[in-house]
Amino acid sequence: MVVQDSLSGGKLVMFKSQKMNTLKSNMFLKRTMKLTNKDIIGSGGYGTVYKLTINESTSFAVKRLNRISAEQDRGFERELGAMGDIKHRNIVTLHGYYSTTQYNLLIYELMPNGSLDEVLHGKSAARKVLDWPSRYRIAVGAARGLSYLHHDCIPHVIHRDIKSSNILLDHNMEARVSDFGLATLMEPDKTHVSTLVAGTFGYLAPEYFDTGKATVKGDVYSFGVVLLELLTGKKPTDESFLEEGTKLVTWVKAVVQEKREEYVLDRNLEEYPIDEINHVFNIALMCLEADPCKRLTMSEVVIMLEQIKINALA
Repeated sequence: MVVQDSLSGGKLVMFKSQKMNTLKSNMFLKRTMKLTNKDIIGSGGYGTVYKLTINESTSFAVKRLNRISAEQDRGFERELGAMGDIKHRNIVTLHGYYSTTQYNLLIYELMPNGSLDEVLHGKSAARKVLDWPSRYRIAVGAARGLSYLHHDCIPHVIHRDIKSSNILLDHNMEARVSDFGLATLMEPDKTHVSTLVAGTFGYLAPEYFDTGKATVKGDVYSFGVVLLELLTGKKPTDESFLEEGTKLVTWVKAVVQEKREEYVLDRNLEEYPIDEINHVFNIALMCLEADPCKRLTMSEVVIMLEQIKINALA
């Protein structure tokens, strides 16, 4: 559905969605225009995110991108291009968008439990102590979402900014991959897309700095870093690493080589099956191979993560 807003000259586009179809467009626009700083629930390089409450049972996450540069416009177009047709239980649903000459709005499903980054590293109000089954379930969900982008979408989608703050958690603490402002579309017969280096320090694959080529294996590396966060409870840019002149990946690799995985495990984990923990450490390190050709694919990651529980039940 496309709605012209005569007041601002904007255009509201609602995708086919049961949640959006129950709304009257003028009510939606009026509520959107009244968003203030008190409604902000997140911000990043590609915009500010607000919580838009329509009624007791209906809320959305609205990402605002001011149109002050061509690159931000491209980020908006990339996000629309990547998200418009995607429907997957582990990817945040894009319900629609609103476009004016001054700014663009992306209207997303609201994730009530915030991001994995907030849960693991946030201030005390946002931080939750995740038990091992929750961490495992988040790892599998995020892997399934990323695998869908890499292998099942046509054209394939390279996310380019996989990190814990871009893995959101729904009301069941299920993982949803989000924020496609840097996403790049790749035709199935291609191996890479040449881009300016972009992403987040601590998550970027080493070869990306040298080649400027975005590949699915770069996303795999970033996902490996997220697995280490789930296991260790540490950010890849933790101050202790900077002080020691190291980083999360090299710190964990050294410990795993010495078979001392429990030494780096998050101390908030009180009960855990050590065999499952060790398997996930090994999967993470296979994602973090220096040579991208030796890294797993995301479909292989999903299979290996799921196999852990299958083996545990056998």
